[in-house]
Amino acid sequence: MKRIFLMMAAALVMNASMAQKEKTVEVGGAPMYPSKNIVENALNSKDHTTLVAAVKAAGLVQTLQSAGPFTVFAPTNEAFNKLPAGTVENLVKPENKALLTKILTYHVVAGKLNAKDIAKLIKEGHGMATLKTVEGENLTATMEGKKLVLTDMKGGKSYVTIADVNQSNGVIHVVDTVLMPGA
Repeated sequence: MKRIFLMMAAALVMNASMAQKEKTVEVGGAPMYPSKNIVENALNSKDHTTLVAAVKAAGLVQTLQSAGPFTVFAPTNEAFNKLPAGTVENLVKPENKALLTKILTYHVVAGKLNAKDIAKLIKEGHGMATLKTVEGENLTATMEGKKLVLTDMKGGKSYVTIADVNQSNGVIHVVDTVLMPGA
């Protein structure tokens, strides 16, 4: 009996320890697990169904499931809804795969940059940091008070609404506006 009790206590301690390591952030009504990759977590967020559909249409699922690490600025469904009517439907068409890929990879930076890392870069850059995207163009990161702001090549601004959603292959920062490359 004592042995069973000790085994049960050890199991509870192990579960509590694993839960501590698996500090989750809730995004789109679902927990985001640091042990899962970017795609595995995004699939569960009801706020990112448009992004997931776009990633699938662009053929980027395998890339975003790879080791990375990646920093992803993930637009919500509401962010995509800010685009002119019909834009998303047009972008996911097979003939527009190259443009869709360009837009999506503009939301990705190689390496893992948490909000603290980006804030440090902004401070070192005297109020501004340039982030080179996987697409090849730059994003400009600044702070407005305590809010992290990204400015795209066309001058559009996007605010980070949820920062530091850790993934097994990087980090996601939820943004409120789709970022657009210049060309």
